[in-house]
Amino acid sequence: MVASDSAGQSSVAGRQPTRAWPASGRRQPRLRAVGLGLGGAALLTLLTGCDVGAAFGGFGWPQGITPQAHRMYDLWIASVIAALAVGVFVWGLIFWCIIRYRKRGDQLPVQTRFNMPMEFLYTIAPILVVSVLFYYTAVVQTDVDRLSEDPDVTVEVVAFKWNWQFNYRDGIGEDANTVASTVGSSDIIPVLVVPSERTIRFEETSTDVIHSFWVPELLFKRDVFPGSIRNQFEVTIEQNGAYVGRCAELCGTYHSMMNFELRVVDPQQYDQFIAAKQAGSSTPDALAAIGEEPYAVTTFPFETKRDAQNFGNASAQGAGS
Repeated sequence: MVASDSAGQSSVAGRQPTRAWPASGRRQPRLRAVGLGLGGAALLTLLTGCDVGAAFGGFGWPQGITPQAHRMYDLWIASVIAALAVGVFVWGLIFWCIIRYRKRGDQLPVQTRFNMPMEFLYTIAPILVVSVLFYYTAVVQTDVDRLSEDPDVTVEVVAFKWNWQFNYRDGIGEDANTVASTVGSSDIIPVLVVPSERTIRFEETSTDVIHSFWVPELLFKRDVFPGSIRNQFEVTIEQNGAYVGRCAELCGTYHSMMNFELRVVDPQQYDQFIAAKQAGSSTPDALAAIGEEPYAVTTFPFETKRDAQNFGNASAQGAGS
């Protein structure tokens, strides 16, 4: 039986008219899948074919001079890429919802009380992301804090208000002997000489308050405590050069001027430097003997301003009493 509607169209009685999908509509899922595949392949090629950090200036992270610094740099780059990927995904969902479910009339859209797959995704995905970041952070942190049984060089760092003393030791621990020493003053910046491509352990102690040993190029700092606590860490420096060091813990009046210089030289030069120090040479003379600048070149002594102009008047004396 055939019935005819008012528009002159006919259909078989008892059946709904079949909707004919256009060919382009059937091809859309395939095109999307192909697009996602090509996009993923392009992203994989980008990440494996070049240094993403170098292409974008390290995303604000500076380049270091030790293997430990390189590990921290890699962790930072991976974390930023993961954050950007999550951000792009979330932003994409937001804009897709804005466009896909925009208002098309006065009819109220279908109301959904919950969506179990979506809620499951929003619960599990953040847990997985945080777990992965925590795991790799723990791995890198363990690597950075790892100590060897027999480092090539041991330096005892003694901090005091407001300068540094560096003792070159013949072993590790408090019972080791000091074979050479360098101490700074208000007139001379202390120069800490260490060899490149050797394992260097720093053992830290303070004579008064809490300080912090920091060389920016190491991308690492560690607090220096008074008393029996001796913080320690190890690095292997890959590049020769002069690098400014600072105290990174507020320790009093001249904290901002409590600087030193880390001078990295060849291992042969370092051995000659220690031999010269043991023979009685001063640090400037020992540096000159190995062809290095005798004084610091990255920073300069601070001006204490302890003169008659500042301390010879009644108001200054009253303030200091």
